[in-house]
Amino acid sequence: MDLFSSDAISNILPFDGVTNYHGVILDATQCDFYYQQLFTTINWKNDEAIMFGKKIITKRKVAWYGDSEYSYTYSKVTKMANIWTRELLQLKEIIEKESNETYNSCLLNLYHSGDEGMGYHSDGEKMLKKNGAIASLSLGAERKFSLKHKESKQRIDVVLERGSLLVMKENTQTNWLHRLPPTKKVNSPRINLTFRTIEL
Repeated sequence: MDLFSSDAISNILPFDGVTNYHGVILDATQCDFYYQQLFTTINWKNDEAIMFGKKIITKRKVAWYGDSEYSYTYSKVTKMANIWTRELLQLKEIIEKESNETYNSCLLNLYHSGDEGMGYHSDGEKMLKKNGAIASLSLGAERKFSLKHKESKQRIDVVLERGSLLVMKENTQTNWLHRLPPTKKVNSPRINLTFRTIEL
């Protein structure tokens, strides 16, 4: 199933989860401003993961920000949070109002081109609020985002537009996987902000 409409969509999942695509929530001026600010001021680092006992360094860069300097572990690698920047707090306020949820942290991803992506996974780390909302804001290049049901294998695709918001919540992480597939059609960078709630 393909969803390419720029109109606000309620729940794009047919069953076993809630993933709301809000469409574009930032105008072109806001998109340009926040993209440039984040691209140049965020403490970007190449992502690390332990796979089959070996440390893998990705081309994709990441950064972790939050209310305090707590730790966050995924792919068997622990990261320490940076304290919010002014721009991140501004975006957090916009997204909390739009999604009617609250968040205490944000994992940012920087994809330099369509060659860089993310394989199928679910965000099920123990420190994440169970069935909590994860709000994904897209800046820069448009990219396709895919969700796949863990049992039926049904797939849902949506193009994440510049300045758009997608919110995964309730039992989405339990029943669905998601990924950002690589593509040769995109040559420019994309910044993805995933606001979430860590339970300490």
